[in-house]
Amino acid sequence: MKTINTITAIIASTMLTACLSEDPRGALEADSAYSDGNVLELATVADIYNYIGGNSDSQGLQGTSRGVYDLNTFTTDEAMLPTRGGDWYDGGLWQGLYLHQWTPSETILEDTWNYLYKVIMLCNMHIETLNSNSQLLTSDRLEADKAELRAVRAMFLFYAMDLFGNIPVPTTAEKNIANVTQRSRSETFRFIISELQATEPLLPNGRSNTENAYYGRLTKPVAHFLLAKLLLNAEVYGDDDWTDNSHPDGRQMTFTVDNTAMNAWEACMAYCDKIANEGYELENSLTDNFQLHNETSRENIFTIPMDKYLYANQYQYLFRSRHYSHGSALGMDAWNGTAATVATMKTFGYGTDSPDTRMDMSFYYGPLYVNNKPVLLEDGTQLEYQPLELMLDLTGSPYEKTAGARMKKYESDPTAYADGKLQSNDIVLFRYADVLLMKGEALFRNGGDGSEYINMVRARVGMPDIQLTADEAIGGSTPTLLDERLKELVWEGWRRNDLIRFHCFHLAYDQRPQLAGEGNAYTTVFPIPSDVLSLNGNMKQNKGYE
Repeated sequence: MKTINTITAIIASTMLTACLSEDPRGALEADSAYSDGNVLELATVADIYNYIGGNSDSQGLQGTSRGVYDLNTFTTDEAMLPTRGGDWYDGGLWQGLYLHQWTPSETILEDTWNYLYKVIMLCNMHIETLNSNSQLLTSDRLEADKAELRAVRAMFLFYAMDLFGNIPVPTTAEKNIANVTQRSRSETFRFIISELQATEPLLPNGRSNTENAYYGRLTKPVAHFLLAKLLLNAEVYGDDDWTDNSHPDGRQMTFTVDNTAMNAWEACMAYCDKIANEGYELENSLTDNFQLHNETSRENIFTIPMDKYLYANQYQYLFRSRHYSHGSALGMDAWNGTAATVATMKTFGYGTDSPDTRMDMSFYYGPLYVNNKPVLLEDGTQLEYQPLELMLDLTGSPYEKTAGARMKKYESDPTAYADGKLQSNDIVLFRYADVLLMKGEALFRNGGDGSEYINMVRARVGMPDIQLTADEAIGGSTPTLLDERLKELVWEGWRRNDLIRFHCFHLAYDQRPQLAGEGNAYTTVFPIPSDVLSLNGNMKQNKGYE
């Protein structure tokens, strides 16, 4: 069982009864309730961490269904939730995500928007509460608390901008959405960077992923990761018209890091170097980052703390992927849904003489065994997952219930509660392997050779070195680095972000044909939800969805 101290104890106490309703108000309603600085921080800084994870649909950055993770995964060539007879049709939701056939009225889009902006508005409310009760804190403590909330707000604006493009950027607790101005994506991008750079000196230096005073919090290394990720995507986020087939050039975009002017790729590398200098390194084994007690990882940078005795946060994805008999063999239930696409399995080298070693670490496929015993179906035959038989609609197929390789990356917790959804593995959001891949990519984009950093990640899993040219790494129709990112980061929620940066998201792939009119890449952002537009007549719909 995890040990907790200082402000993390406060955070843990609030997570036990975290309210994830759409009303962005804390448990303490009046300023008069704040008797001292500790109580004030409980209701503000500590409270915001209730919302990084979640336990119901569309809540949390990862772990639950129908939210940020699903929009970034099931819209790509990485994975799908196929219709399996009477299972997983859900009004065509999952097929629509895979085929990019969403509309502004989709509930999943509105619910995800509401979640992100609920947290953004909570940050604003908590900052104003801190200001109203500043006499309870020293000036240094007050500024540090406000900086942490601003950094969390910047992170949630990053996710909103990445998904929806042109978005409002509220910085006060103004509750009337009609008074909130929509900003261009490039303006929002620059604002997020400026907020992270302004707050970074005031953030704690500690590791967020380990059991210490900063466990689960947005610390300086987390901010550095976010800045590196933002800058790696500078050509995407700096583009206010993503439908005109014209994009900014990262080498011509200027940013300032430590009082030095740099282009986007140089600035990305500078933040990658900061993370390396803070002591992060690759674990000896990739699987160590996803084991039951992974809070000891030297590689993980930002995680969602998980403990079935302490937190209500859930991780549903293993549960959602396993066949029913697979779950039963583990003493749990299962939903028999998510599977890796055929394209993903071929990228890993499935069926070849030299598959990537990460395939066995990431997927269940072929005849299944649990505790060295074969898992049996109801008819007495052994359960065998069929990776190459996956189709978007499996109804009537002999592989209706068994098609597709299943998610494996996280170690299974035999003592998990709620059929495995309340587990002991912390959910990994940011880790150092991604930092190395980002640095290698930024080097290639800046005209250098980033092979060294790609090979560091490959060497950890016993794969031989590769020597890439820039065109092989980031250019052409099949950029190698895009494949390397899939093999290392599969199931971690980055695939949509990567495909867009490599200009592949709107193309035909796997079993997905390109939509009519999608050649202009309008689907690289989602539409602003209809209900949001109806509440604010000043906001405009994204191109392609008018």
